[in-house]
Amino acid sequence: MLSTSHEVFLQVAQQKSFSKAAELLYISQPAISKHIKLLEQQYKTKLFERKGIQIELTVAGKILFDRLLETKRIQEQTNFDISSIIRDHLQTEGVLKLGASTTVALYIVPKVLSDFHKQYPNIEISLLNRNTEIVLDALLNKEINLGIIEEKGKLTNVEYLPFIKDKVVAVCSKKSPLAKRKQYQLKELLQIPLAIRERGSGTLAILRSTLEKQHISMNDLNIKVRLGGTEALKNFLIESECLGFLPQRSVMKELKYGELKEVQFNNLHIERSFYFIQRRGENSNLNKIFIKIARSIYK
Repeated sequence: MLSTSHEVFLQVAQQKSFSKAAELLYISQPAISKHIKLLEQQYKTKLFERKGIQIELTVAGKILFDRLLETKRIQEQTNFDISSIIRDHLQTEGVLKLGASTTVALYIVPKVLSDFHKQYPNIEISLLNRNTEIVLDALLNKEINLGIIEEKGKLTNVEYLPFIKDKVVAVCSKKSPLAKRKQYQLKELLQIPLAIRERGSGTLAILRSTLEKQHISMNDLNIKVRLGGTEALKNFLIESECLGFLPQRSVMKELKYGELKEVQFNNLHIERSFYFIQRRGENSNLNKIFIKIARSIYK
């Protein structure tokens, strides 16, 4: 079991702030400082150093941080494995640290989390909702143990497991002049004002790669607005005259009630795959159970 001081150290290291760690742990800042001081006395070295208004880990602090993350992961995994043997799944304890790209977190994973929670009510669940790039970084930094992202990467230290497929569609507001036509030639896309997702977004990545196959680069497009997040882009498109590309799952309600209209381009079909990601070589039974439930829901 990690000591309280070690838990405090992990939170300070992750937040890079004594005050933020105090807020998250619901203890005073002087108490945070006391725990760090105790550890520095125990290891006989400084664990943090100040760089301007921020704090950074020292070399010793980085070693301790990496070892404690691994220890915490093993501790949580062991707790789940043992409790799953001696108790039924309604009493099984553990921690599921999940990360998901925006589309998955908003429109796919809630149903899975609900079903998982019914079967394993004592499992503590946390969900990091960020774009694909950040979710992958969180996995590599051991902030999460399982992720769901768009498209398969090439990292050898990450295991990619197929999940489901999804379409990305071009949509505009019902009030936009673009809504007067349903079909366009692909070359017309170059002149249409576009609103797109931020860099690092999986939706943007699949749009870019699909267009490149048609010999169109992002620099060729008439991009007017870049917005972070699916909901932000969707709500902007409803009120603007721009065209945008969004996951089909994210706009089904708006298409049904006519707030948005789908626009099609000849020879442009955007489909992507979602993958579970986990660190290669880590054999987590909790991850396996979550993946099995998710796949059973989205057969």
